[in-house]
Parts: sequence; C-alpha cells; structure tokens
Amino acid sequence: MPKVNLFTKIVGLMLIMLIPILTVYVYSNRTSTNLIGEELNKSNASQLAFFQNEVDASIDAIALWPDLLIQDPDISSLRDIFTEMPELDLHTTTLIRRIQTKLAIQESSLKWQNALHIYSPLLGRDISSLDVIRYDDERLKQRLRPGWQVHNSGTPERPQYTFSRFAVTPYSSFEDPGSFNLIIEVRFDGSNIIRMLDQFKSGGRSDPFYYHPEAGAIFNRTVDRMLTDQVIGALADRPLTAAESRTLHLGEQEYLVNIVRSEVLGWYLIDYIPITEIIRPIAQANRLFYGSIVGLLLLCCIAAYLLYAQVQVPIKRLVIGFQRLKHGDYSVRVKSKGSSEFGFLFTRFNLMVAQIQELFETVYLERIHVREARLKQLQSQINPHFFYNCFSFISSMAKLEQHQAVVAMSHHLSVYYRYTTRQERELVELSEEVRFVTSYLEIQKLRMPRLSYRLEVPAEMRQLEVPPLILQPLVENAVLHGIESSAGATTIRIAGAWTEDGATLAVEDDGKGMSADAMQALRHKMSRQMDEAMGCGLWNVHQRMLLRFRSEAGLLFEPSPLGGVRVTISWQPGPHGEERTG
Repeated sequence: MPKVNLFTKIVGLMLIMLIPILTVYVYSNRTSTNLIGEELNKSNASQLAFFQNEVDASIDAIALWPDLLIQDPDISSLRDIFTEMPELDLHTTTLIRRIQTKLAIQESSLKWQNALHIYSPLLGRDISSLDVIRYDDERLKQRLRPGWQVHNSGTPERPQYTFSRFAVTPYSSFEDPGSFNLIIEVRFDGSNIIRMLDQFKSGGRSDPFYYHPEAGAIFNRTVDRMLTDQVIGALADRPLTAAESRTLHLGEQEYLVNIVRSEVLGWYLIDYIPITEIIRPIAQANRLFYGSIVGLLLLCCIAAYLLYAQVQVPIKRLVIGFQRLKHGDYSVRVKSKGSSEFGFLFTRFNLMVAQIQELFETVYLERIHVREARLKQLQSQINPHFFYNCFSFISSMAKLEQHQAVVAMSHHLSVYYRYTTRQERELVELSEEVRFVTSYLEIQKLRMPRLSYRLEVPAEMRQLEVPPLILQPLVENAVLHGIESSAGATTIRIAGAWTEDGATLAVEDDGKGMSADAMQALRHKMSRQMDEAMGCGLWNVHQRMLLRFRSEAGLLFEPSPLGGVRVTISWQPGPHGEERTG
C-alpha cells in the first residue's frame, strides 16, 4: 500500500488549491484596506477642513462688523463730541438709541450668538444693543490688543470661553491706548463653536474638538472626556502643524487623528476615529470569507474522509486479504460493512478463498497420502534391517538358552508388526499408540539393557483418537539420537497432559541434546516443504497433525529438563474426544 493514503492526498491537494486563493485574497485585502484607509483619511481631512472653513467664515464675518460699524455716520458722530457729558442730553440719547437699533440688527443678522460694544471715551459709556453703562477705562486699556482674544470665565473642568476682537480709531491707538477716541468690540460665546461641533459630529463617527496648547479645549456636548484627554496627552509628544494626520495607540486601540489649524483663531480642530470603525466592514467581510473557507475545507475533508472510508479502506482491506492469501493464509476472510458494491466484492472474495482453501486441503491431503506411502516404503526398507537385528537377538538368546528373552522379543515383535500392518485406519485410540510404543521400547530395551522409559499418560487421555504412528517416530528419534548417540544416556519419558489450549504428548530424553541454532533450524524445517535432505518422520507427524487439527496442532521442540530434547505434540480434541476437522 502507498505510504500516503488517499485521504491525505485529497486534503493536501485542497490545501495546495486554497493557498493561492488565500494569498491573492490576503494581498488584495491588504491593498484594499490601505487604499480605503488612505481615501477615508483624505475624506476625513477634507470634511474637517471644510468644517474649519465654515467656522472661520462665520468668525471672519463677525470680525468685519467693527470695521464696518466704525464707518457708520451715527457711530462716527460719537467721535465729534468734544465736551464730556456727565449726563446725556436728549440729542445724545436719541443718537444712542439709533446706534443700539443698528447694533441689534447687526447682531441678529447671523445665527451665532454675539454682542457688539461701542466704547466712547468722551461719553465714558459702553453702548450695547441692550444697555448703556459706564466702563472701567484702565481695565479696557489692559484688554485692548489687536486680533482675537479668548477669556475663560469658567473652571478648568467646565470652561466657558468668550472670544472678542477690537476695532479702534485711530488704529495707532493700539500702541498708545490713551489716544483712542472710539472703540468697537465684538464678542461671541464658545457655545457657538460647541453647537457647530455637535452638528459636525452628528453626521458621522467622529468626535471633534478645538484645542489650544495654552488656552485649553472646547468639546462637543457628547464627548468622551477621558478618551479625549488621552488623545490630547498623546499629541503633546511633538508640536502640532497646520494640517496633519497621525495614528495614535491608546491602550489596545488604534485611532486615526486629523488636525486642522484655524488661521483666524489660532486654535486646532482635532478629530479622531477608531481604526476598527474604519475597517469594520472589511473585517466582517474577512470573517465571512475565512469562515466560508473553513466551512469549505471542512466539507472537503468530510468528502475526502467519506471517499477514503468508502473506497480506499475497503480496497486496502481487500489488498491485505490478497497479501495474506499470497503468503498461504487461506483462513483469511474480509468482513463486509454495509451494502455497498464492496460488500458484493468481499462476499465473492470470501467464496473464492473458501474454494481455494478447500481445493488446497484436498490437494494437500493427497500429498500427505503420497508422503505416507513414501513413508511406508521407507519403513519397508528400514524394517528388514530392524527385523534382522531382532532375529539376530533371538538367535543369540536361543544359543544362550535365554528362553524368556526369546519369548519377550517374539511377543513384542509380533505386536509391533501387527500394528504397522494396520495403517489403513485414519484414526486410532491413543491407548493403541501407547501399547505399540511400549512394544517398540521393550524391543529396544532387550537390545540395549541400559535403556529405561516412563509412561505418564493419564487414563482419560488414552481414549482420545489420533492419527496412527504419530508417537513412534518421536520415540524412535529419541532412541537413535538421544540414547544410542550418548553413552551416558538411559532414560526416555513419555508424558501426556491437559492444557488450556487442549492436549499435549511430550517425548523427552536425557541425551546430549541440541544446540539452540540446530533446534531453531529444525523448527524452521517443520513449516517448509519437505526436501530430500530432510527426515520424513517428524515432518510427516507435524503436517498430519496440522492438517487434521488446524493451526492449533503441531510439534514443538525445546530443551528437556532431563538434559536432552523434548518434542511435544499439541492439539485440541473435538467434543467427546473427537478430532477437529474444521
């Protein structure tokens, strides 16, 4: 199977396809955000400049009044009074009333709340649209300066600003306050600016205010004073210019600040907007896009997983089944899940493997029969030699007049050959195998007096049915390679036992044993096809047990506690002691 499965390939392909899309989107989004930020900054700066021009235009219109009124004939006539009047006469009173009417008309000509005051040094009076009072000459001289002046009559927390401007005749009186003969003052309250700031704020997300480094600040009525104070504090790090834009970091928030200076008042109109407010629509679009991408990726992963689970996994299971079948495991079955096309394919695969297994077992059983026939042929070749040795022993004992030995050898020899000539049966009781092996061991003991053996097979096991001639090859192997090859070896032990997995028969000796490599090689030969160099006895027993009782049966080779080799036959009997044929 490939190292990278189909699911990983599909997900990787989707990621590769999404990367260019995300890259292009991020680049275009960043470009659009920068462009929108620049355009919005220009728009805010333009709006702020337009608003500042409106305020300056209103103030300029008010600033012209003193210069225009000073040319009025009635007001100019105040300069022609050469006699100081402690009390006003009828002519002067009538003149003042006409002047007050003109002042009231002039004050009402603009929406701004304003006040006009005419100071006559000869009359010693302050003439306004509402009253005529005396004024403090010294205090007036202290206030008398060109340009706009600002006065705060409130507190630092709640300031109340009043802006004023003077026009004098002659104009040189600004340098010599004692020489003026007429002064006109125009005033307007800071509430006019506050009202315009409120109107400007109501049209957008801005929070404008006027600021002067020495005089203070004028705020709109809904201003966030704490945030505005932070903005003012952050702007103090470098001098303000006539028109500029700055980006301020206040806490976790960024603000875009636009600044425009009033050429008339000298105050700075400042407006700040949270950058998050600017990019909020873009951020919402980004979240929608990324959410769509994540949803699309999730759907693609689900589709890829379904394709992986419904196609690749069944194919992988089928390939694994074929690999196991290739290595000779004919018990493999592929379980079908669901009713898809693969279920039909798995069913046919299982039927095919079952037929192959049945055919293989049939062929293999025939091969076993062929091996058994060959075994009988080999035994027929060996038996004459065994037979000659036995008769030679009888002849020798007869010459020595050892009649009991002759009788014993004849008896055991007849039992031995009677059993070997009845191999047409497929199964025999274990008790018959034990009797046959006992006769064989007695024959060997007569020939080799040092041989001793122990039979430890429980009575309940002797009723089990086993293939014939499965115990004699193990005993013969122990005699030839364990006892005869070692002069000090004397004992063979045959033991039966029940285990959790079934029944076992062990044949062990106290001979010289086998090395670990030789024993491992012998184990390996049991699972291979028999060749000419391999003895057929042990291999034949192992294959017959494996074929008859399936994978639970076979031969096990291990060192014996007696010192030699222990060969164990293990199998799982069927119900009532019958063999399992699967």
